[in-house]
Amino acid sequence: MKLALVTYEAIHSYGSLSGSEDGVLIDYLTSKGIDITLEDWHDPAVNWEQYDLAVFKSPWDYFDKFPAFCAWLDRMEALGIRTLNPISTIRWNADKHYLLEVEKAGLPIVPTALLKRGTAVQLEQYFTHFQTDKLIIKPCVSGGAKNTFIVSRDEVEGVTPKLEELLRAEDFLAQPFMPQIQEEGEWSFLFFNGQYSHCLLKSAKDGDFRVQHFFGGTIHPQEAPAYLLEQAQTLVNQFADGCLYARVDGIVVGEELQLMELELIEPFLYLHTHPEALENYYQALVQMMEEVPSSVS
Repeated sequence: MKLALVTYEAIHSYGSLSGSEDGVLIDYLTSKGIDITLEDWHDPAVNWEQYDLAVFKSPWDYFDKFPAFCAWLDRMEALGIRTLNPISTIRWNADKHYLLEVEKAGLPIVPTALLKRGTAVQLEQYFTHFQTDKLIIKPCVSGGAKNTFIVSRDEVEGVTPKLEELLRAEDFLAQPFMPQIQEEGEWSFLFFNGQYSHCLLKSAKDGDFRVQHFFGGTIHPQEAPAYLLEQAQTLVNQFADGCLYARVDGIVVGEELQLMELELIEPFLYLHTHPEALENYYQALVQMMEEVPSSVS
């Protein structure tokens, strides 16, 4: 079988592929006998029909080129190329409206309200509704904390023009600022083919709320607390069926894991933080490859 590992154009802009998570993964899978090639989803020269399976790994610019990305998904579907994760899941997960579906299903999320495109900005109601003095505002289609910012009550007047401009183009979400982010950190649980692999706790730098490493965040490998792992597994079982990988990001409020993101498109998998992570990924991939008859000789 021939596999494509789906990435993006600027994969080399952050340094050599060697040593990166994508590079380490390609090397490991190749050493195990997997025929896999790194391919840019947006490159028109790629012959996708030569591949039996396309594995999403790092299409990190999809939200900047969203119409083109959606058109590419349509093309892959029309060509009949199987993907991991499935295209239907990718479409669902690309828009953070999915959080409201998770909540409707009775599973806990960080409290969330939808700010619809083209509507007037009335942030005061959300301070009252969420009983908070700070709101987090983020786009429904985004990644890497793009256009994500924090607003306090006394900043509403100054922020409103900026938010109104952003809302002309797309939907946003409003959430209460959760102090657990700064006080305790954000949990990430990694699953491969529905099976738990490893977890870590991500911490923001002092004075920030963003846990991404490029904003100064740090990661801390952890043993998964049983009660949190059970809740994360429930989310994966219900919303990540048929997925090669899933990352459950959340915070702990009382004894409850409140979902912040269910990452099913292009999450960093923190493969370097656990000695069995690469093997866990490989075994899951092999299991799922066995379900796909090779169509390319």
